[in-house]
Amino acid sequence: MSVDSEPAELEQQEEEVEVEEVEEEVDAPAHHPYAPPDELFDISTTVDPSYIISLIRKLLPTDASNNGNSHGFDACIGQVANTDHVEGSAASVSGQEVLSSSDHKSEGMDIVEDCGKHARLEGEDEESCHRFDRPSVSAGEEAWEECGCILWDLAASKANAELMVQNLILEVLSANLMVSQSVRVKEISLGIIGNLACHEALLKHIVSTNGLIERVVDQLFLEDSQCLCEACRLLTLGIQSSECITWAEALQSEHVIYHILWIVENTLNLQLIEKSVGLLLAIIESQPEVLHVLLPPLMKLGLPSLLVNLLTFEMGKLMSERIPERYSILDVVFRAIEALSALDGHSQEICSNKELFKLACDMVKLPDKVEVANSCVTAAVLIANILSEVTDLASELSEDFPFLQGLLDVFPFASDDLEARSALWSIIARILVQVQENEMNRSSLFQYVSVLVGKSDLIEDELLDCQSDDLSKGHEGLTTSCTKSNARTTAVRRIISILNQWTASKDSAVENNMKGKLLADNDNINRLLDCCHKYLSSFLWQPIWKTKVQKK
Repeated sequence: MSVDSEPAELEQQEEEVEVEEVEEEVDAPAHHPYAPPDELFDISTTVDPSYIISLIRKLLPTDASNNGNSHGFDACIGQVANTDHVEGSAASVSGQEVLSSSDHKSEGMDIVEDCGKHARLEGEDEESCHRFDRPSVSAGEEAWEECGCILWDLAASKANAELMVQNLILEVLSANLMVSQSVRVKEISLGIIGNLACHEALLKHIVSTNGLIERVVDQLFLEDSQCLCEACRLLTLGIQSSECITWAEALQSEHVIYHILWIVENTLNLQLIEKSVGLLLAIIESQPEVLHVLLPPLMKLGLPSLLVNLLTFEMGKLMSERIPERYSILDVVFRAIEALSALDGHSQEICSNKELFKLACDMVKLPDKVEVANSCVTAAVLIANILSEVTDLASELSEDFPFLQGLLDVFPFASDDLEARSALWSIIARILVQVQENEMNRSSLFQYVSVLVGKSDLIEDELLDCQSDDLSKGHEGLTTSCTKSNARTTAVRRIISILNQWTASKDSAVENNMKGKLLADNDNINRLLDCCHKYLSSFLWQPIWKTKVQKK
């Protein structure tokens, strides 16, 4: 045997020994026994349950026993420490495998993943995420933060979230909110609870955890923007849930309501503005029982004026400098004001505000709407609500041709929103009813015709969509459909009347001056007239046809 072959044989023998050792470890029940049948989890998860349990244990507040506020948590901490459904030593899940579980999220949920995940996975500096100016922290707090961020990510999965709740993570986080002095610990705790709250089945557990909701509300008085963002997000989820009454009662103190409004008015953090106004929006759009509890103190403390002032500021920013990061803020502020304008008994202060009406009209007249399309749609709905309360404002809009043009430009952005489209037609009808085409001179009439013909493609597409929607509804819901179509048919009739007046009038001097424009627009005028007539014919025919079908 050559000398060169000896190392190869030795290497082969070592590999065989290693394989045998691995097989012995896998087949060694004495060291790693399976859990008893009565302790097996009835939850399917891609992460080893014992690993999640070990992470929860590491979140136990170490200073709870020395803190005066920790009374009542000793039993909870002992219970968590003794939770051992699966042997902890059986957990051998790598960090990368655990983090990948956050990809399994329930659809449609507002779940936040901590961006520290990527830093941990790629070995980047932890300070590159969330905090750029964090002070130095102890090794113990770093370890807590690491475990907390992993659980934050894992809570996006319903299976993992249920497992966490079964193993008392809510009690552990409640204890941390009570005794910890670290804002980062509080932020992560709120973030985990927020992800758990995204799963409807777990909301009752959150509500039933002794003192937890009250401690969440207490976090509103922190001075850390990230903690406040997570607190507002969690409270919003609570107000939007089936357990909303319990959350509303926790917020009903005038002291708490005042502080929420103070945060909205004074914070400079863009994310916090969005989250705090989002909380107000959730309250305004919530169930009547919640409104009964929270809306009176909000109105008493100046909610309408606060929202209008905030909108004034955001519109000023939009007109002076386009900042994409502020678009979502503008949208949520418009939505909150629009929702408030639709509330019976509370809309007068909004609808009577002329400055607000001007801001909404300026939004509709904005030339470039693509980036702020949602805000334009909401502004149009707000205007429709205001005009239903203050009808005299329609006369002011009847001669605002840029507004009418901007209003027609909104249709493509509202194609999926039937209520918004109805609101647009309502405004158009109110404006065109003010037009006295038989009494105005041809030059003024030409301006209306120019706007309508210039946007004829949008009008035609919208009317075709309306016909398709009406046909698809069948007889069921016919009354509601007809009611919403009244404004549309009124507007269409007014368009026909204006265009007919234009084509029938004879003023040779003005006509000669506009001859080139007329020749270019005649085809579009005729096409728009034809489309409007077809729409009216189909609208008048459909109810009769459907009634006959029902009689058969």
